[in-house]
Formats: sequence, structure tokens, C-alpha cells
Amino acid sequence: MGCSHEDAGLAAKVLLAADLRGIDSHGVARLSGYVRLWEAKRINASPLMKVVHETPSTAVVDGDAGLGLVVAPYAMQVAINKAKNVGTGWVSVRNSNHFGIAGYHAMMALPHDMIGIAMTNASALVAPTFSVERMLGTNPIAVAIPAGQQPAFVADFATTTASNGKLEILQRKNTDAPVGWVQGAEGNESTDANELKKGGSMLPLGSDREHGSHKGYALGSIVDIFSAVLSGASYGPWAPPFPAYVPMPENMPGEGLGHFFGAMRIDAFRTAEEFKQHMDNWIDRFRNAKPAEINNKVLIPGDPEREMEKERANNGIPVTGSVVEELGTLAQKFGITL
Repeated sequence: MGCSHEDAGLAAKVLLAADLRGIDSHGVARLSGYVRLWEAKRINASPLMKVVHETPSTAVVDGDAGLGLVVAPYAMQVAINKAKNVGTGWVSVRNSNHFGIAGYHAMMALPHDMIGIAMTNASALVAPTFSVERMLGTNPIAVAIPAGQQPAFVADFATTTASNGKLEILQRKNTDAPVGWVQGAEGNESTDANELKKGGSMLPLGSDREHGSHKGYALGSIVDIFSAVLSGASYGPWAPPFPAYVPMPENMPGEGLGHFFGAMRIDAFRTAEEFKQHMDNWIDRFRNAKPAEINNKVLIPGDPEREMEKERANNGIPVTGSVVEELGTLAQKFGITL
């Protein structure tokens, strides 16, 4: 596409991290979508990313319409550098694009004995509680917390019942969605994985009011405000859509997608060694919580992804036939041998 060798390598690393961790919806399956956005002149392959406003602990980064896979690590590094200097760093980003898995960026803080936080707004596909209008994205939140002998605590989740990527996987497999993932255009319950193409919408975490969807709606709203209202990106129903064929919203109030990153030095609160000893104790105790069923065990956020990473690092990453076909088309387009 014209990215520098360094940027292309970083983008590949972020996508591969998703596939290795079992987040197939945000790995190489997204590659063709990024190419289409570039062809639509919505992605700048050689962006001039820069800090446009800052204080000792905060900054706003303009991504110059670059790949979010490249803009996000740049911004997270700004947050880490600020945390090194003053204890914490907080960075809001505008004029960016889809940034892959949030967990990758939050985990950048771990080697520095810091807690990392990453979030982003996204294409408006989600209806608020009691609405049928698409107003929010899946708006993920990731928090990475270092431990000592135990692996890090890594929570990485959409603020919807399921991510849009998981819905796309069901579409490729021609499989129904579970009840509570989507609703029809009139607000009716649906299991059609293609419901978004028919005017339907995704549902906030909780699915309906009786199961706490107002909480998922609130979480998604917080992400939207931190990522976009705070930075000057477009928010709510004006967030740029990921599919390149979907027209851009009219009267957009900001520039591109927005992200938000945080880095907190552990020793700004207590010694890192002491904290990590207590994190090990916390993790050990939760792992040993009495399970509801004998064959089940209590997991720590990040466990399933870690196990998948070990398995796939040894045995390879499975790719669905439709994604292989997309990669073949891309290879032909760019004159690359697949």
C-alpha cells in the first residue's frame, strides 16, 4: 500500500498478535478491509503522526489518517514515556482508523512495570438501550496489569454482547448468532448473523434492560467520550464506518476514529515488587476459587488467549477458506506470491 517497511512490519505484528491469541476477527481476516479503506483514500499509508497538545501527563495525538495499527502503538508509547516522567500518562487520539485488538496496545505497558489501558470508538452499529438507532460502536476496553510469577492480568472486551468481528465470522460460516447479539430493524429479537445488512443493530453488553444492557450502553458511551469527544475525533453515529463501501456520515463533528490510552507506573502507588507479589496472591486465590462444576476451573482474564497463543505458536493458526480466498485476491492485486 505504500507503508514504510517499519510500519508494515508493525501492522503485521499487531494483526498476528490477534490471530495468535485466538481473536480471529481482528487478525489477518481484517487485512482486505484495510486495503479497501486505503483504496477509498481513507487510510494514509505514510502518515505524519504528531502530538498536537500536551501537558506533563497528558497529550492529544493526531494520527494523520494513518493505519490505527500504527497510530495506536505510537500514541501508547507517548503515554508510557509520560508515565516514566511523572507517574502516569494519558493520551487521546483523533484522525485514526481501526486499531486491531485493544489488548496489544494495553500490553505494551507491561515490560515497564506499568498498568496499561486502551480503548477506541468504532463504526456505529450498536443501538442504545430502548433504541433501534445505531449510535455507538462495539467500543472495546483493555486493561493489562503486571504480576510476578504469574502471567499478567489482561482484560480485553467489547462493550457489546459480542464484537462485530465475531458476527462476521458467523457470516463467513453461514451460522446463526446466539440470542442477544443483534436485534431487527424494529427492535425484534433475532439470531440472523446478517441482521446488520438488513437495517438491524448490535446490542450493548447485557442484551436487554432486564439483563443490564444499560450498563453496557454506559460503558460504550464512556469509551466514545474518552476516545473521540476528548480528542476531536468523530463520535457516536458520526464515527467513520469500517466498511469502505458505506458512505461517510454527513456533518461529521471531528476527524477520523478516536482512541484513548493510559499508562500508570506501579511505583507511583507502591513498590512494583510488592504490588506484583500481591497480584500473584490475588491471581492464585481466584484460580483456586471453588468451581460451580467439577470439570470447570476459574479463569483469570487473559488465560484463554494465553493458552491459545501457546497452542497456535506450536501448531499454526487456522484460517477459514473465505479468508484464504481474500488473501489470494490481495496477493494477485499486489503481485505477491501467496
